Amino acid sequence: MTAAHCNPILPTPPPDLPKEPLRLDGRSLRVEDVVSVAKGRQVRLLDASDPADKETVAQMAASRRWVEQMVSKPGKQVVYGINTGLGPLADVLIEAQQAGELSTNLLVSHAVGVGATLPREVVRAAMLIRANTLARGNSGVRLELVNTLLAMLNAGVHPVVPGWGSVGASGDLAPLSHLALPLLQHDGNDDALTGLAVYEPDWRAGEPSPAPQPGAQAMAAAGIARLRLEAKDGLALNNGTAVSAALLALSLYDAELALAQAVVATGMSLEAVRGYRDALDPRIHAARNHPGQVQVAARLRQLTEGSQLLRSGSSYGTLPHDLPQDAYSLRCAPQVLGAVADTLTHVRDVVARELNAACDNPLIFTDDDDDAVALSGGNFHGQPIAFAADFLSIAACEIASISERRIARLLDPRYSRGLPPMLTHGSGLRSGYMMVQYAAAALVSANKTLAHPDSVDSIPTGANQEDHVSMSTNAAQHARQVADNTINVVASELVCAAQGLDFRRAEGEPGAGVARAHGIIRAYIPHLDAERPPSADVEVAARLIRDGALLVGGLGLITNAPRQGSVGARFTDALTWSVLRRLRQRGSVLSPTQMSAVGWRQWLAAM
Repeated sequence: MTAAHCNPILPTPPPDLPKEPLRLDGRSLRVEDVVSVAKGRQVRLLDASDPADKETVAQMAASRRWVEQMVSKPGKQVVYGINTGLGPLADVLIEAQQAGELSTNLLVSHAVGVGATLPREVVRAAMLIRANTLARGNSGVRLELVNTLLAMLNAGVHPVVPGWGSVGASGDLAPLSHLALPLLQHDGNDDALTGLAVYEPDWRAGEPSPAPQPGAQAMAAAGIARLRLEAKDGLALNNGTAVSAALLALSLYDAELALAQAVVATGMSLEAVRGYRDALDPRIHAARNHPGQVQVAARLRQLTEGSQLLRSGSSYGTLPHDLPQDAYSLRCAPQVLGAVADTLTHVRDVVARELNAACDNPLIFTDDDDDAVALSGGNFHGQPIAFAADFLSIAACEIASISERRIARLLDPRYSRGLPPMLTHGSGLRSGYMMVQYAAAALVSANKTLAHPDSVDSIPTGANQEDHVSMSTNAAQHARQVADNTINVVASELVCAAQGLDFRRAEGEPGAGVARAHGIIRAYIPHLDAERPPSADVEVAARLIRDGALLVGGLGLITNAPRQGSVGARFTDALTWSVLRRLRQRGSVLSPTQMSAVGWRQWLAAM
């Protein structure tokens, strides 16, 4: 399924990770699959005797057979990276007996990453994507190599991968080399050559991560045999875009959650300031006919249906500081968030293709056994990912930017049409949620810097043989930070909008969808009736966003069922879902005492 079949405004996450292991075939991996494995799902090892794996295994075997025949035959042809040096050293011929040493040397010498290490979920996503692209059958690797990566995923052997040092061509050389080091078998005591890894078999149960150890020791503790590399193995492991693609896939997932729940926050804010419904009229949006805009407007109408707080333009002048139409941050929300939705739809198309792309070099094509061929090309170049990551950063920037403006309006009595200053009782003696806007402004400003396009930059590498690079990994790293910042800004709006709705109780009921969203938030975050550190409130709201808690169809917010291959086919970590299920079973919400700023973490842990 392509993104054209998805509705980024209406994702409906199911509550649990799939219990069945994921099956790889090199051609059908989805963003939702990547997220599920990153969060702990198991992956089925490829099995030549399993009819479901027969075609995948046969394609891998055919390309591997060609590599072995090519290396062994006398007077063999010269094939880059198989019997030549690498990069600017490609004019050096390599003997057949040195092919394995060449692969090993490649990974050891290219492990030059620096800086903070990639989070566990990014490493797991990259391992999965690399295994899947190798399973496509164009890379000439052994089945054992792919299955070793999958065994590491299932056992909880997570390589330590420094996050910086890739220019996105030839692929993610440095981080993928670090990722591959633990599976290498060397002669003698080789701990120093197998990098670092964390063996954490119980991480899914929430156990803290142990200290990193040499990769060889982590593999031994997990009972996973390491491999002696052979011809082409090294290039297949590190010459690709798996780290960039992993970062982007996870960033996309977070950005889609932020967008969908930013629409909910918009509906809540619109009601809290007693805004006008006129700007949601479907005739306005059909007249422009951008699909995302139409979807956002429809979603806002759904959320606010039945509202006693929204007004029409004819009621202008009935509230303090009234104007006959809303500010842009409210009135133009469908246009802005709709454009974000259309942009993320494009990003999803790019990611969906890249997850199943053969992107190392050379590639081996075996459609005709009598005429198999290795072709040198440039599928490792990360430009598609770099552009998509920059587009995502720019789009997510606008989710946060317009959200922060709505926060400011909720807090300022000149623009909130009667809400108390800073949304608190006893303004002046108390500051209420005043500082929430400061923090949101800081995040929005940081996003603007992070969203400067990395894809427009290129610095030649490899003695000018690699004279144009993509910077895709930098772009994807920045996109991930932007998505995280954006979730926190939207969380801040949800906190403020819920408080604003509390103060409107005497004036009427909000729409049914907004009321349900407000109820979910109040089940976790009590009304602010005395000063407390707001950071805990924002943190809880951000957790709800990450878990898709405001999109739970079972609680009545959304009625459509998730479709196969849609944005709705999501898998999230289980904590908030388990809490929501128990709340639903009890038919109750929590008192402010239960959910006090001091006690909310303990309460969550006790559920």
